[in-house]
Formats: sequence, C-alpha cells, structure tokens
Amino acid sequence: MTQLMPKEEFWKKLQEARTPSHSMGHPFSNSWKKAELTKEDLGFWAMQQYYYIEEVPQMFALLFARLPDLDARLHMLENLMGEEIPERHPELMLNFAEACGFNRELVTTGYNNGRILPSTIAMRSWTYELATIRPLSDAAAGIMVALEGQTPTIYPHYIEAGKKMGFSNEDLKFFSVHVEADEGHEEHGLEICSRYATTYELQLQAIATVGTSARMRYRMLDGIWDATVGKNQVKAAE
Repeated sequence: MTQLMPKEEFWKKLQEARTPSHSMGHPFSNSWKKAELTKEDLGFWAMQQYYYIEEVPQMFALLFARLPDLDARLHMLENLMGEEIPERHPELMLNFAEACGFNRELVTTGYNNGRILPSTIAMRSWTYELATIRPLSDAAAGIMVALEGQTPTIYPHYIEAGKKMGFSNEDLKFFSVHVEADEGHEEHGLEICSRYATTYELQLQAIATVGTSARMRYRMLDGIWDATVGKNQVKAAE
C-alpha cells in the first residue's frame, strides 16, 4: 500500500487541481471582469446561478448529517448557517437578478419554463452527488476546495466591474458576502478532506474530484456563454 501524502503536499495538489479549469479563466468571467457584458447577460447568469444555489442549504444539511466528528459538523453547520443567516444567499441572488432587469418570477420559474440549461442542471446534480453519496473526502474537496475556494479570487473582479456598470453595493451583496466567508470555508474543506482521505487512493480520488468540480463549473459557464455572448456573436456575423 502506498503511503499517504504529507498534509502540505496533499493540500497543494488539491488546490492546484482546480487551476486548469478555474472559472476566472473562462471567457464569460473575463468579459465580466472587463465590464463588457450586458445586464441581460448577467441576468441570465443570475437565473442559472439561482437554480444552482437555491438548494445549497439542503445539500449542506445532508452533508452535515453524514459527518461523524463533532468539530467537522460544527464547521459544516457554520457554512450552512452562513447560507441562511442573516440573509439567505438565494435571496441575495434574486436581488441581483432584479437589478439586472429580471423579475423574481422569471428567475424562480426558470426551470418550469425551460430556461435552465442542461449544464446548469448537471452542476446542481453533481453537487448533490458530492453531498450525499461520494466519500466525505470527495465531498469536502469537490464543494469546499474546488468551488468555494474559487470565489475569493473571482468575485472581487465581479464587484469592481459591477460598480462600473452602475450596480449598487446592495445589488452586489451576494458577491461581497462570499469573498470573506468562502476563504474560511476552503481552509475547513482542506482540513475535513485530510481527515477522511485515510488512504493514498482516497487522496488521489479527492484530487481528481477537485478537477471534476472545477470542470463542471467551467462547463456551466460554457452553456451560459453560448446562450448569451456566443449567440449574439453568431447573430452579428450573419
């Protein structure tokens, strides 16, 4: 049996695994950073994001129930409560969608009206899979390291561009609350992942799961890009 990687090496590999498909490298994120997207583009993104995050509290509750250790549960409980208190994150996303010109009913009924993309549905399904049936080391790696670990490096650019586009601090609150909180969540995720990746094989699987989560998120942005900017580029070329 191959020996476990030392913690420092394991953490480094976990963090490096998201780099090839980091969402900040996506054309949609780059265009957002440059304030080149329209409010309609951002509203469509908000609709997809709302569908993806609407049930994150339930996902986190399911993962919380699986954790055998009290301190790991407390970390997860803190994460879960942060999604709901003092302001629900899905509600903050609806506020941003409204600031983009998308009314709440349009966003909350997006799935029923066929406006949620397959890549967005796949992203939510993947996160549910991580929370419910994957090894606990995979769950921590795929959610807290791969996904939450990206937002502190992405959302500051979204906020800066949003202000240039005329959005208020209140409109952008969804992003600002994540910048600080998710940095701590990543660290907790690394700790939890290390605890439950008790074999070299589980360590390798957790590293692979970070890469998978990053790619799933990147593919979600692919779908949004194709439905907004890409679609408009095709029309302009006709």
